[in-house]
Amino acid sequence: MNWKHIFTGAAVFALSAALLAGCGTEKAPSTDNAAEMGKIIVGLDDNFPPMGFKNEKNEIVGFDVDLAKEAAKRLGREVEFKAIDWSSKEAELKSGRVQILWNGLDITEKRKENMLFSNPYMDNRQIIFVKKGNTAVTDEKSLTGKTVGTQSAGTAEEYIDATDFYKNEVKEVKKYPDYVAAFMDLENGRLDAVVGDEIVGRYYMSKHPEEIEALDVVVGPMSEFGIAFAKDNTALRDEVQKVLDEMKKDGTMAKISTEWFTKDITK
Repeated sequence: MNWKHIFTGAAVFALSAALLAGCGTEKAPSTDNAAEMGKIIVGLDDNFPPMGFKNEKNEIVGFDVDLAKEAAKRLGREVEFKAIDWSSKEAELKSGRVQILWNGLDITEKRKENMLFSNPYMDNRQIIFVKKGNTAVTDEKSLTGKTVGTQSAGTAEEYIDATDFYKNEVKEVKKYPDYVAAFMDLENGRLDAVVGDEIVGRYYMSKHPEEIEALDVVVGPMSEFGIAFAKDNTALRDEVQKVLDEMKKDGTMAKISTEWFTKDITK
């Protein structure tokens, strides 16, 4: 139907003005299409120090947070950090509610089936932590008959679930939403040991030097941290990888690492 047959010129002008005015009342873009507007939504566990966590001012801070901010700055993109249920991280990424998982995420063959990864930027080991003064636990074998804690949906959990020793010899494996909760139970005597990420555990130890100690015993295979993207989002992965390589080359990554760990422990 031809609008000229219905409206006079004045009416058409009024309608056009109304439509233009209406544009200013449109809803802001949702998280799902925020990437199209230039914003990068980074999903993280906000209780995973020192990679990403809330400080005393309730601000999300951390080593990976600083890396992500610098990368976004170089890309000329806005970045938003969104706390998610870490056990649902793959679903969050696949749905588009977040575009990146950047939070001390181990690269594993299983995860590669559903996620696209950057090159590894840091090594990580799974080791054993005990309450200071505990001489009953000296290595993995000595966990026989003990109560062990770890974080749900983490690399240590994957190893524990796949290892018969923990099913048949360990008294109980308790799984926590984050390592902080596990370490608190270790301090309070509700666990005999925690098996988990060395980087996170040693950071926690630095804040509780009289309570926790680490056994320099590697449990399971060595792992590497990477940044995860949706399986088909090669464009964003390549953009981030490019600036990450630049940050490594010009020393920015080393500087950020030194601020958090007192030395450069990146790859």
